This record gives sequence, structure tokens and C-alpha cells, in this order.
Amino acid sequence: MFFGILGALVFRAIFIALGSALLQFHWVIYLFGGFLILTGIKMFFSGDQEVHPERNPIIKLFQRFVPVTHELSGKDFFTLKDGIKHATPLFIALLFLEVTDIVFAVDSVPAIFAITNEAFIVFTSNIFAILGLRSMYFMLAGVITRFYLLHYGLGFVLAFVGLKMVWLNDLYSGKFPITWSLGIIAAAITVSIVASLIFPREQTAKASTV
Repeated sequence: MFFGILGALVFRAIFIALGSALLQFHWVIYLFGGFLILTGIKMFFSGDQEVHPERNPIIKLFQRFVPVTHELSGKDFFTLKDGIKHATPLFIALLFLEVTDIVFAVDSVPAIFAITNEAFIVFTSNIFAILGLRSMYFMLAGVITRFYLLHYGLGFVLAFVGLKMVWLNDLYSGKFPITWSLGIIAAAITVSIVASLIFPREQTAKASTV
């Protein structure tokens, strides 16, 4: 997890630097906003999908050039097997984590630029978010499956932020009221969590065994 967070900080810095440079062109705002809207719609209509790291094109490309062993070797990322250096499943997990973080950065960085154009604020807020998520992971890992409607709330939030960038900010003379934004975002997340608790997911697996 340490190396995953370290890599996330590096990639976020790169994305923020690129985003800050690109935002010198006004049309990029509409490009980022449109991307967030499409991502939000996709998340809103996507159901539960199983994660298959072995199908990831980056990992498949990596396996073409570096042999991978299926056995762990303690905390080592690489190990010798028959005199040939192999990557361990731990390194594949780290690689998959970094690729996933890049995908999240593509969503989150434009969303933060919708609030402020100050690169320092964008980067420091990302740092605190990433470090906070490390602690929140252990707190939420046991209950996140109960919040099965949360992806609807997150999809709405992404679409709303994108809509701010392409339309609402211009409608409100350059800046949609921040208090309204926070209220709408908090309401969307709260409603999705509360709805998940009020209407719990049916235990189809248990029902099928009866």
C-alpha cells in the first residue's frame, strides 16, 4: 500500500501539471466537463461488475515481456525461478493498483479543476484525499458491500460536476455557487447510502440454496 500511495502521488502530480497547462485553453474545460458527464452516465447505468486484473491490457502487455510466477515470495516484487527473474503476484497487484489510480486521476483531477484552477490547492487536496483514503479503506472495507447503491450517487456527482464545467458556471456568471454544489453533492451521496440501508440487497445466494 505504501508503494501504491507513493505512485499515486507521482501520477497525480503529472496529471495536475498537464491539466494546469491545458486549462490555459478555455475549450479544454468543456472537454474535461464532457468527459466527466460521460463517465458519470456510464457509472450510473453500470451494474455490479467483477474485476478481472488478468484481462487488463496493461498487465497483459507486461506479461508478454516479463515472466510472472503464481507463487508469492514474501514481500518481494521479483524472484528468481530456474535462474530467470520473475515478477511476483505482489508486483502485479501493485501494477494493477497504479493503473487503476491513473483511471481515477482522469476523473478526479478534472473534477477538482472545476472548483479551482490553483494547481497547489489541487495537488494538496489530492494528497490529503489519498492519505485519508488509506485510513478510510480499513474502516469501510467491511461495510462497503452494504452501500450497493453508492455508484448511483457517485455517477450523479461526476455528471453534475461535468455539467458545472460545460454549462452551470457560465450560467452563473463564471462560478456556480459553491454552497449549492456542496449541498447537491452531499445530498446525492447521502441519499444513495441511506437508500442502500433502507432497501438492503436481497441475499439471492442464500435464497437459491433454500
